[in-house]
Amino acid sequence: MKSLLGEHKANILSRIMDEGRKRVIGIMAAILTAMHMQTADDLFGTPQGSPRTDRLIEASIQWAERIMEKIDARLKEQAR
Repeated sequence: MKSLLGEHKANILSRIMDEGRKRVIGIMAAILTAMHMQTADDLFGTPQGSPRTDRLIEASIQWAERIMEKIDARLKEQAR
């Protein structure tokens, strides 16, 4: 029973960390995107959307994920 409780806690912690990582990546991507938006149309878009804004957001998410991967790699090195 004790092992089952430990496993349950580990699963909950893992989900919390995943949600936390998603939030961090989202915040990083929003900052990166905002830094590259040059006009109000980029920021607010149009009802049809903006291909430029969509590309900026996609690229920002990719960069945020890469940054998190670099942070993870650095932390693993330091833990050794």
